[in-house]
Amino acid sequence: MKISQLQPNEYGQFYANYLAQVSDEYTLVEELEISVHRLVKFVREIPMDKFDYRYAEGKWTIKDILLHLIDAERIFAYRALRFARNDKTELPGFEENSYVDEANANKRSIQDLLTELLVVRHASLSLFKSFSGEQLLRKGIASNNPMSVRALGFIIIGHQNHHQKVFEERYLL
Repeated sequence: MKISQLQPNEYGQFYANYLAQVSDEYTLVEELEISVHRLVKFVREIPMDKFDYRYAEGKWTIKDILLHLIDAERIFAYRALRFARNDKTELPGFEENSYVDEANANKRSIQDLLTELLVVRHASLSLFKSFSGEQLLRKGIASNNPMSVRALGFIIIGHQNHHQKVFEERYLL
């Protein structure tokens, strides 16, 4: 299943920007695997002095963003699990700034963050590989928006790609 198969009624408009950053070259599972290795390789080439850098007052550091990606992926995968299992409970949003404030990412090593990112992605891959075609099409409500299981998988990828682009444009000039 590729991103081009996704329908607009499978996700909230807020996520359209993330989804636009996913290539149609690979399937969902292939891109979940490829994209994390692409990000890890990219991060390993960032100069050490940039990991705690903020391009403006109040902005997150690269370490903050990496832990934000980890937290968001866990939440998106949890939503996918709930919807795939046909749970009809509406799920609330989450306050990303509060998560970053409480995460203490800047006290952790970059290697520790990358290891956790890979572990979380491995779990997400196992989860998405376990879903049947029917389960991938199931929908639920999250953050007051309809969301399909497959859209959540593509959002994980697009969210990651979005933040990698932010690294390139705002942190590594």
